[in-house]
Amino acid sequence: MLKLRSATAIIAIVTVAVSAVAILGGVNYWAVFAGFIPARLSGIVELSGALPAWITPLSSALIHGGWVHLGVNMLMLAFAGSMVERVIGGGGLVLAYVVGAIIAALAQFLYDPSSPIPMIGASGAISALFGLYALFFGAPKQITGNQKLNRWIHAVWVLAAWVVLQWMAGMLAGAGGVMLATPAHIGGFVAGLLLQRPLLLWRYRKA
Repeated sequence: MLKLRSATAIIAIVTVAVSAVAILGGVNYWAVFAGFIPARLSGIVELSGALPAWITPLSSALIHGGWVHLGVNMLMLAFAGSMVERVIGGGGLVLAYVVGAIIAALAQFLYDPSSPIPMIGASGAISALFGLYALFFGAPKQITGNQKLNRWIHAVWVLAAWVVLQWMAGMLAGAGGVMLATPAHIGGFVAGLLLQRPLLLWRYRKA
């Protein structure tokens, strides 16, 4: 059950509030103002009146392309975030979310540094939480005799399901003029996988 004072709930509330303003006020404007545009980091595109490019990997996670996009992401955040937060605490969850958003943007930039299309949505950050969830709560099938390998196979299946879900949400929302950022989803997910052990060590450092 999601607690209203949890880090997961606070992130969700702030995201819904900002996204609602963007959706009602015009997503196209907000996508340019606060979205992550790879070409800005490359110096190909310069925008006046927009947020500084360096902060857009985080600000873009607060903007969504429509109610369906927002609803799907917030349901996934509530599900994965509440479970992961039980293991690594609120501080660990916020750290994973922020790092996931940054790595997701970096992955998208590396994939196409000249793209002028804004990337918006929290799916990159949430992907990091799904990476953690896959390792913390995954029940891998016994495909091989190696349990560690089975867990990683399970993680890949979770990633594939997550990417397909995001693609379907983007299609339902129309996603006109907004990037369907599969590299960002993969980057965020991998960040979550790599953060598992450091976050556990930090959480239980005094145990």
